[in-house]
This record gives sequence, structure tokens and C-alpha cells, in this order.
Amino acid sequence: MTTLIIGGSGFLGSELVRQATEAGHTTAATYATKPGDTFTAAWHHLDLRNPELIDAVLAEVRPRVVINVSSGAADWAITAQGPIRLAMAAAQHGIRLLHVSSDAIFSGLRVHYDESCLPDPVTPYGAAKAAAETGILAVHPDAAVARTSLIIGHGRSAHEQTVYQLAAGTRAGALFTDDVRCPVYVGDLAAALLELASLETAGIHHLAGADAVSRFELGTLIAGRDGLDASRLPAGLRADSPLPGALDVRLDSRATQQKLRTTLRGVREFCRTAI
Repeated sequence: MTTLIIGGSGFLGSELVRQATEAGHTTAATYATKPGDTFTAAWHHLDLRNPELIDAVLAEVRPRVVINVSSGAADWAITAQGPIRLAMAAAQHGIRLLHVSSDAIFSGLRVHYDESCLPDPVTPYGAAKAAAETGILAVHPDAAVARTSLIIGHGRSAHEQTVYQLAAGTRAGALFTDDVRCPVYVGDLAAALLELASLETAGIHHLAGADAVSRFELGTLIAGRDGLDASRLPAGLRADSPLPGALDVRLDSRATQQKLRTTLRGVREFCRTAI
């Protein structure tokens, strides 16, 4: 099976490339600025704002499935419109699409969110991700959307880097005790995405970890795993900060988990082993 990973040079994308090639998939991947550091995939430059380039890459690679893990933050043209262009092209070529979305599409007002919950974003990034979901499923009804949460693993994630810098005193700020999410291990998430892609199931799916923890508790778990002094981590309240966004968003992944062999472990389990 030929798999095309959009955004393959990023944190999650590089793990998908690694696992896909190890599983024996013929693997191609795209990059926006520079290709990834693995030679096991064929690399293609791609700008999701350019529909002609999207068509050209799909025609050259001829994948059976496309997994989109790219992100342009709050840039509407990349994060909202780009995935819809990709979905239109994938539908025209008869290619399966799996798009990775975010728990940022929710406001946190109801705290617990399963796959039936409708987006109610409160940030520009969340609004862009929500628009992408709606547009993708409108133009490519056989596509799948996988919402996830904070992605952790190998010390390379933005969340882990923040913890390291705070513990070393090289960064100002605090880890919020009232900001709750369901972190997922990058290896578990990549395996679940590849499995979900192979199932050819459509619609909305949730792929988050089994534990709901605050950013501060997540930081202490990372510190304990990696031998850092957790007492050096500053705590604070997001509600007292000017930062926008939801406070408590817990993705309920049980319905999707029942379809998968891959176990989406909770952060308290996957942080037991030092990197």
C-alpha cells in the first residue's frame, strides 16, 4: 500500500513516516520548508494553498491513502482552506483521506466530548480546524477525521521542550493547573492513525490518551520521567492569564478505541519510562 503523509517532516509526521516504512508501506511524504531526515520515504514539496501542486503530487505518488498531519497554526489559508483543497483533490482521484484535527475545536463548556459533539471553537486556530473538518466531510464524504489532544514523546514535543526550559530557568511563564487535556503518546497516535487508515471507516473519530491531566501535572510527569527537579516548575492559573482558549477539554476516545488494536495509553502510563 502506498501511503502519502502530508506534513511528514513534523513531529507526528516523522513518526508516521517511520512506522509506515517499518510496516512495509511504500511511503511518500511532503514538507513545506525542508524534507525530513529519513531516506525511507520519497519527499515532495507541497504548499496546500496551491491546488495545482496538490494535484501534481497526488498524480505522481498515486497513493492509496493520504494522511494529513500538517498545520499552519491560525493561518486560515493553510489550516482551514488547505485541507479542503486536499480533500477535493483526493476525492477526484479516488483516494482515501484521513485528516488529523484537534481538541482546540471545543470551548470546554461541557468538558467531556465524544465524536457526536459539534465544534464550538473559541480561538482562531480552533475555528480554522473546525472549518477544515466541516469542509473536508462535505467535499469528500468517505474521508475520516481524527481529533487528538496534546502529543507527547521522545522529548521533542513543544510541551516537553517547555517543561525542560522552565525547569532550567531559561524560560518565563507557568504551567497551568486549571488547563486540562488528554495527552497522547506520539507512537501510540501514529500507530492508531495507520490502523484507522487501513479500516476505511469514515466520519469523526477521537484519538486521545486515557488520562485527563492539567498542564502542570503533565509537566511533573515529564520531569519525573526525565530526571528533572519538578519543584522548579512554576504553577499558575490560565483563568488569571490573558491567554485565550478553553480550560478543560477531555476527548472521549472510547468509541474509536473499540475499533482499534492499538491502545491509546494514558500519560501516567507512558511517562513511566525515561527517554
